[in-house]
Amino acid sequence: LQGWAGGYPEIVKENELFERYYRELGIVPAGEWDAFMAALREPLPATLRITGYRSHAKEILHCLKEKYFRELQDLEVDGQKVEMPQSLSWYPEELAWHTNLSRKILRKSPELEKFHQFLVSETECGNISRQEAVSMIPPLLLNVSPHHKILDMCAAPGSKTAQLIEMLHADMNVPFPKGFVIANDVDNKRCYLLVHQAKRLNSPCIMVVNHDASSIPNLQIDVDGRKEILFYDRILCDVPCSGDGTMRKNIDVWKKWTTQNSLQLHGLQLRIATRGVEQLAEGGRMVYSTCSLNPIENEAVIASLLEKSQGALELADVSSELPGLKRMPGITKWKVMLKDGQWFEEWKDVPSNRQTQIRPTMFPVKDEEKLKAMNLERCLRILPHHQNTGGFFVAVLIKKSPMPWNKRQPKVHQKLPQRTGDTEVTATNSDNGSDCITEEPILAENEESKKMQGLQNSDTEQSKKEGVCGPPPSKKMKLFGFKEDPFVFLPEDDPLFLPIQKFYALDPSFPKMNLLTRTQEGKKRQLYMVSKELRNVLLNNSEKMKVINTGIKVWSRNSDGEQFGCAFRLAQEGIYTLYPFIHARIINVCIEDVKILLTQENPFLSKFSSETQKKVKDMAMGSVVLKYDPDPEKPDDLQCPIVLCGWQGKTSLRAFVPKNERLHYLRMMGVEVFKAKRKEEENKTEGEVQHKLAQTEEGMDVEDKEHDLVTKMEAEIGEESSQSPVESSAMEIENKIEDLDKSIKNATTHISKESKGTDTSNVKD
Repeated sequence: LQGWAGGYPEIVKENELFERYYRELGIVPAGEWDAFMAALREPLPATLRITGYRSHAKEILHCLKEKYFRELQDLEVDGQKVEMPQSLSWYPEELAWHTNLSRKILRKSPELEKFHQFLVSETECGNISRQEAVSMIPPLLLNVSPHHKILDMCAAPGSKTAQLIEMLHADMNVPFPKGFVIANDVDNKRCYLLVHQAKRLNSPCIMVVNHDASSIPNLQIDVDGRKEILFYDRILCDVPCSGDGTMRKNIDVWKKWTTQNSLQLHGLQLRIATRGVEQLAEGGRMVYSTCSLNPIENEAVIASLLEKSQGALELADVSSELPGLKRMPGITKWKVMLKDGQWFEEWKDVPSNRQTQIRPTMFPVKDEEKLKAMNLERCLRILPHHQNTGGFFVAVLIKKSPMPWNKRQPKVHQKLPQRTGDTEVTATNSDNGSDCITEEPILAENEESKKMQGLQNSDTEQSKKEGVCGPPPSKKMKLFGFKEDPFVFLPEDDPLFLPIQKFYALDPSFPKMNLLTRTQEGKKRQLYMVSKELRNVLLNNSEKMKVINTGIKVWSRNSDGEQFGCAFRLAQEGIYTLYPFIHARIINVCIEDVKILLTQENPFLSKFSSETQKKVKDMAMGSVVLKYDPDPEKPDDLQCPIVLCGWQGKTSLRAFVPKNERLHYLRMMGVEVFKAKRKEEENKTEGEVQHKLAQTEEGMDVEDKEHDLVTKMEAEIGEESSQSPVESSAMEIENKIEDLDKSIKNATTHISKESKGTDTSNVKD
């Protein structure tokens, strides 16, 4: 009993080999070693980032500074005085903050329960992200614009992907930016965490795919009737690494660390980075990053990449970017050490029996002139003790010309022309002012490859005409992970759309070709929407790409609605995308009406303002848009617009809004939600009512199968539910899908019970 009471033994934060290795390499400036090691032994402070593109960003920032941060001012937790949170000086517009509280204290302390509840709730809505400070750096250095085509090669669990999506939507008035993010991960289960992260931001410009990043296929797009290979303007290459920069939060690294981890990962990291630069557009930018301090995973990979690029790549000088960020320059000299402590300075010193563990690319370049031309000092290494962060490494590469191997003639035995150099390729370049970039054409192109491409095209032509983007035909693909439903675009003459168009008086400019469903047969229960550019990618690559998720839900089938002229109600997650195109069913409401809608379950019309009652009087029953516009003459009221989905009944008007989003809007209006939540948990009767409402709502959402089970937590299961906000992962779903046909009917209640209490906040970014 005494043994159990003691819990697990404390991990000793000592590793002799680690200290010996990094002392010898000299990555820490002279006289700072003790401070470096002391910082590594301290828990990592909690950091958060406000979603910058949301119109509510200023309101959230104001709410944080004026309310939550002030309440922390005089608190003492476990004998430690809580310091006022500080903004990260190098992050733009005060949108990132850190506090001296560790994540563990934040979760466990009763005094911080209110603040923690705020963080969880706002994270679920997508208004803030709890993300490690150093993890925010790579997306910032990509310099993303809304028209950029972006590839995130190793994206899970998705906090950097979320940042990239935010940058695409820098202008909230543009519902469909021209750019998009394709977020990839090799781990099928982690892809669902990625979907969960991305779904919070409700963007039609994100696609999650499941491939090995080192061999991610070339994608094709249709450009004025011609098939061209897709090159990306920006690539984020945040590769798998040994993670010794994360010792402050992943304390297991202390006892598990050896140099062997880096030696084993170096080859994979180089292959992924190489594949990345192959798919980068000329003039494009790729950021390579790791949460490791080890030059074998960092400078060695970059040096090898630069050497074999023969001048096609260069390291960008980013010393003037992110002012306020303390950084160390990249190093040019390092040695290789085995886990037994044996050092090697050159490849020729490595005995033949060790040459499988140690490779030539792990050593620094010996030619001084070549080394100088590489400018390795332009890389940046973040040390934990400089700004109380984790350890990190970043290098920014710019592609000046095609990779040398892309100019060579393809091999005759090649099965499919998937290499970048097999075909003439043109891609738009927005960086250097030129209109196009052309990979060198291959004159003696492989005829056999052409024939095979023709056969493949004919097999998929029919399905493309029908707008069906199914999973790849390869049987191997289906052995890994869940079998995804196809993506079926709505035909132009689909009778389903006409009643929707009429009911909501959709603008003629509405891009109905971008609507899709996830079912080929039977009733279409959900309608999703993607941008025009992602539609192009989906239609032209279904045979070679395993898509996990894309698009945002814009309409849900509601059987009650048919009698009022439209079988589909609006979905809150897609309302900000749809709203610019809707010209009917809009009810303008005042701030008091919004409070009633968000605090009462099904309020009678008599409770609303006389103006609202007049507008509703002549309107048919069914789905409505509830719009609040701020009054500049009332500065104390909420000063950002709100668009809500609602339902007008015979005698009542209600909002269809996920619970955490309700709490968010109420907080922004100054309504105290913390106490309300405690009462709600105690009030079983109210809980039962809300649970029934959630079931009614979710009864319409059974079409989405296992691919959506994780993402349902924030907007589907949480919708109208009285359960406290939960976080979950796809890991738990695996055991629940064996008998999907039986379980899907009660998926809502089943998942909410199973996933309660699960916390994915510790997943390594």
